[in-house]
Amino acid sequence: MTENGEDCTLNCPGEAPGKGDHGESQTPKTPLAGVRSAKKNSDAGHADGEIPVYLPHPPSLPRRSPFGKSVSAEETARTWRLRSSQESLSDRAETGSSTDSLREDRASPRRERDSGAARLPAFTVGSPVFQDRKSRLSELRRRPRSQQSVPEDGRGRSAGARLSPVQPTGPLPALDKDFASATLRAANRIDRDCLDYGVQAGEKGGERLHRNLSDSRLLENMGSDSASVNSMRSVYSVLSPIRPQDVRNRSFLEGSVLGSGALLGAEELDRHFPDRRVGVYVVTWNMQGEKFLPANLDDLLLPTDSEFAQDFYVVGVQEGCPDRREWETCLQETLGPHYVMLYAASHGVLYLTVFIRRDLMWFCSEVEHATVTTRIISQIKTKGAVGVTFTFFGTSFLFITSHFTSGDSKVYERVLDYNKIIEALALPKSLPDTNPYRSSPSDVTTRFDQVFWFGDFNFRLSKPRADVEAIMKRAAGGDMSPLLEHDQLSEQMKDGSIFKGFQEAPVRFLPTYKFDIGCDDYDTTSKQRTPSYTDRVLFRSRQANDIRVLKYDSCSSIKSSDHRPVVAVFQVKLRPGRDNIPLCGGLFDRSLYLEGIKRRMTAREMKRREAISSQSSSTICAIS
Repeated sequence: MTENGEDCTLNCPGEAPGKGDHGESQTPKTPLAGVRSAKKNSDAGHADGEIPVYLPHPPSLPRRSPFGKSVSAEETARTWRLRSSQESLSDRAETGSSTDSLREDRASPRRERDSGAARLPAFTVGSPVFQDRKSRLSELRRRPRSQQSVPEDGRGRSAGARLSPVQPTGPLPALDKDFASATLRAANRIDRDCLDYGVQAGEKGGERLHRNLSDSRLLENMGSDSASVNSMRSVYSVLSPIRPQDVRNRSFLEGSVLGSGALLGAEELDRHFPDRRVGVYVVTWNMQGEKFLPANLDDLLLPTDSEFAQDFYVVGVQEGCPDRREWETCLQETLGPHYVMLYAASHGVLYLTVFIRRDLMWFCSEVEHATVTTRIISQIKTKGAVGVTFTFFGTSFLFITSHFTSGDSKVYERVLDYNKIIEALALPKSLPDTNPYRSSPSDVTTRFDQVFWFGDFNFRLSKPRADVEAIMKRAAGGDMSPLLEHDQLSEQMKDGSIFKGFQEAPVRFLPTYKFDIGCDDYDTTSKQRTPSYTDRVLFRSRQANDIRVLKYDSCSSIKSSDHRPVVAVFQVKLRPGRDNIPLCGGLFDRSLYLEGIKRRMTAREMKRREAISSQSSSTICAIS
């Protein structure tokens, strides 16, 4: 009933038109009936002119939203207005995302096609707030889609216009895979062993996948970023997990015959040596039996022109010092805690010592050695050979150091020494031959994949000393080929009478024999011996190009003998193997290791104290 006393009828959706309150309606009874009866009672009670109570129009029947929830018309209008606006993010209660706006735009045509029950009700009476919302919503719907704009909200703020997403005008530049900074790239330049251990983080069905990854594959997956590697290592252990089944099937002394997951298999090899090459450092030196050793061997084993240290250090000595243990301790002290002495063998005054990186000795087999004497009459074993062999992964190595007969004209005797050594050196003993079909019982060098033969071969230059010195003066830029044309060893190798199948790197250093002790002058005694290349390093491989020479030079800073040491650095190709060989089990000379480290620490402490004492003893002069 209005203020004038006229009775007005509330038309609700679903009611039949033209029927009053007392008519029979076909719609089901709703709480709306109670509201109407209350209105009649109120009209009857206030017939004397009291102010009637304004009741809002009841909401329309709820409609089904596309997401399966019942949404009223009022909530739909409010949601549509909020999602269409692009106000600032400061008012989170009335701001919608761009994704929701696009989703609502697609859903608008469908909403407009809905039936009358889903449309907003036509309010005839009610709150002014409802009337304002209804008028603004109707005005927006009457406009075309292209001209619809976002109205102001209840607080009088206007929303910003929606902008189309900005698309790139051309293809984006490719991101460099090596995106690590210069500092991170230089962090692991020296200590490359931090990349030796690949880490895997895959999990499948709640169970960790156990498969070793090589360094190259790991860096490909991680973008070659050192920071990513360090962060991953901080979460997982640097050591690969070991399954109980692996422990059951593997013995570190006898190995395992498993082809997959073997300790010497392809996966382990690729993880530690992605390029499948190992560094070998070979030294040969005739010490002339000197009792006193050089004070420092850094220039001999760790030269400054080498960027990285090598994996193996093999040192052969002829006419070694009387105290062999002292010599080995000096080597251990120089190489430091990163290396351990894998094996040492001797034959009289011939010493052969093998050092290996500490973390690689698990992939090495047992070590065997044999000796041969070429001078039977002499009781002192000064001439002959000593050989050491082992298998690293699936590649067999043989190192021989020898001392042949001396004398300028005794070429034939030196050839006999060589032939006797290759026939009498009984190797291998228990280690299996990696390729027995290419082995010969009369030549020990054919039974191994990689062979290195070095020592004092005593081959001379077949030229008078004056002519040799004249050629040395004319030699420029380290080209010693004019001298090697008169070298006895080169002539015998060309004839095929000695060192068959062996090679030698180009010689670009001065003759290493014979010097006056303590200086760079060649023999000034009455004998006036001719300078010669007596100290050499030769190599042989079963496969072509398996050995690559990185350095071949003499060490001129060691002057305690009449011979200069000769150094050769190689990169050797490795092949995977099977764990069917007796492994060394990590055995090394522990007492020598501790003694060498103790001396190393003592030497550093003494240097530190000397530096402190020199600083404290210095005086400051004052001018008065």
